[in-house]
Formats: sequence, C-alpha cells, structure tokens
Amino acid sequence: MIDVLLFYFFSVLVLGGGILTITRRNAVMSAVCLVVSLLGVAGIFLLLGAEFLFVAQLILYVGGVVLLFLFVIMLVNLEAAARVRQFRKSWPVVMLAGLGLAAELLFLLCRGNLPETAPAATLPPNTEALADVLFSHYLVAFELTSIVLLVAIIGAVWMGQTRKAQ
Repeated sequence: MIDVLLFYFFSVLVLGGGILTITRRNAVMSAVCLVVSLLGVAGIFLLLGAEFLFVAQLILYVGGVVLLFLFVIMLVNLEAAARVRQFRKSWPVVMLAGLGLAAELLFLLCRGNLPETAPAATLPPNTEALADVLFSHYLVAFELTSIVLLVAIIGAVWMGQTRKAQ
C-alpha cells in the first residue's frame, strides 16, 4: 500500500514539476521546477529497484544538467534575448510536424503491432550485474559512446572560446 502511495506522490512531482517548468516566466523558477520533476523521476526509479538509475538521475541530471542550466541562465542576458522575436513564421511548419507525428502515433496504435518489451527476468537485478553486462558484452559500444562524448566536449570548448581579431 505504501508503494502505491509513493508512486502517486512521485508521479504528482513529475507531472506537476513538468507543467510548472514550461509555464513559469521566470527562468530560475522554471529550473527549480525542473529539479522537482527530476527528483520525482529519481524516486520512481528507486521504487522500481533501479538503484543505479536513481543515483545516475540525481548526480547527472539534478546535479549536473540543471546546474549547467542555472549557470547559463545567470550568464545570458535574458531581457535582451526575450526581446528578440524568434520563429516568426515557422509555426505552420511546427503545426504540420506535430500533426504528422500524431497521425503516425495513431496509425501505430490502430495497427496494434507494437513491439513487445523484454521480460523483466532478463534485466540485470542490480548495479553489479549491470556493470558486468556493460563491460563484457557491450564494451565496444560503451567505449565508442565515451569517445563521442569526449569529442562533443572538446568541440563545445573549442567553439566557446573567443577568437582574437586579426
């Protein structure tokens, strides 16, 4: 019974934080609401017994990504950015893309041939088993992912540097 109540509590945190994130005008308050939503997701991971995802959610997303958002918010002149009109005439394209995605989703749901999920018994039961599978069967993919992320970080630092006028 307590599991059901905790699930509903964390679900309300996720949905409420998500709705407040996109409806707040103040960017800092929006980032704080995003933290609330991400904490709710971490709580759901913990209820499901996925301790690794719980800790990864807290460290990577709540601790890293939102902190990066807050730094960007503090460094960017938001008043000047809000005055610039963006996406002036692109709303018909966005509407068309949204309708296309909705039609595709309805088509897939009406067909009824959705792929089945893997049974829960094949998933690793804890962090140690996950690490064993990750570093034995998926080692090449894991290392390639780390190389792609390293290249992205180096590219971001290189593009962020100011260039000297010649």
